[in-house]
Amino acid sequence: MRIFLILFVGSFGLVSLQAEDHWNQFRGPNGDGKSLAVGLAVEFGEAQNVRWKTPIHGKGFSSPVVWGDQIWLTTAPPDGKKLYAVAVDLDSGEIIYDLKLFDVPEPQRGVVDNNSYASPTAVVEEGRVYVHFGTAGTVCLDTHTGDKLWERRDFHCDHETRPAASPIIYGDTLFVAYDGIDVQYVVALDKHTGKTVWKRDRGLVFSKPGYWDNKDFTTAKLIEHQGRRQLISPMAKVAISYDPETGEELWRIWHGGANSGCRPLYEHGLVYISGGSNDARLVAVKPSGTGDVTDTHIVWSTGKSTPNYASQVIVDDLLFMVDDGGVASCLDAKSGELVWKGRLGGDYWASPLAAGGKVYFFSKQGDVSVISASREFELLAKNNFASGFTASAAVAGSALILRTQTHLYYITE
Repeated sequence: MRIFLILFVGSFGLVSLQAEDHWNQFRGPNGDGKSLAVGLAVEFGEAQNVRWKTPIHGKGFSSPVVWGDQIWLTTAPPDGKKLYAVAVDLDSGEIIYDLKLFDVPEPQRGVVDNNSYASPTAVVEEGRVYVHFGTAGTVCLDTHTGDKLWERRDFHCDHETRPAASPIIYGDTLFVAYDGIDVQYVVALDKHTGKTVWKRDRGLVFSKPGYWDNKDFTTAKLIEHQGRRQLISPMAKVAISYDPETGEELWRIWHGGANSGCRPLYEHGLVYISGGSNDARLVAVKPSGTGDVTDTHIVWSTGKSTPNYASQVIVDDLLFMVDDGGVASCLDAKSGELVWKGRLGGDYWASPLAAGGKVYFFSKQGDVSVISASREFELLAKNNFASGFTASAAVAGSALILRTQTHLYYITE
């Protein structure tokens, strides 16, 4: 649930997955849940293949990010009146920083159990980490000292069930989405100073202003397609492509649904977008054209066993996903045809991880199912933890970095 980061070399060229050195954003260096790591553990649990286990105070759904020897994540008490960033030493599991960043005397309330006050995942790079708490504020920290370098607390919306979209970086710019039940807009900030580069209202008029189905939680995706760089930012009912430099709208597509936490993917010249609740539909879109391309650029779509929260992952020509109720599916990524369907059981909000020809799924009940990333449904292992998963996994070298609702784990064979 959140916005994203993708790094460019200078001003041009996406960093390839082969250059993976850091798990620096939600769903990894390319924001797609894939890792080139080899030798990740397949069988593990509370008492198996755990190098260290560190308790994390409060309640936070944000995923861990890794840079060098530091792991960063966020947390908050259940009442949301204090907001924290926590840095953990990768080698030892010891807490390096436990920083109270904001006091919030009157947090937004909404539905209590559906989210935390610390759900957006941070973005980290050399010397800096960017931490976002939605309407409560955004802050840039020095990773060497823990000092605040800048903060912004003047962008607001009514999240209704708290924020979840994560910030992302392109070049010198940090992007943040605010999709509430009252207003919906995207902001681009200078990552060095926090000053506004551009702000774009979504330009939609909902039939029911203030209705909870107007909000969204989706972390955006930065792509380059046919020489055109695009910021793909889904929201309730519609996904919009922006020029990341200017904020100019390039195209939009109506996908239906709302409240999605699935981050878009870009493979095979297509963008894959999930619509979320009420009209939960996965669409594969050609990211070209201008204006409203709904009738012309959808290559395929499906509403069968599509998730609201757990993002998909694509391995070669296969798209893997698990719906909220534990039904896993494999689709042909180019055609959308169903390859297989299998039941994992449990409930799923955390996004899957693909590595070494395997896909890892993390349930809210604490199960980690490992399957073969193939055209046959093959369950390789089912592991269990005492507390469940709402955060997605990170990878550091040949280790899994896992956050349950109570602890952070370093898993290695």
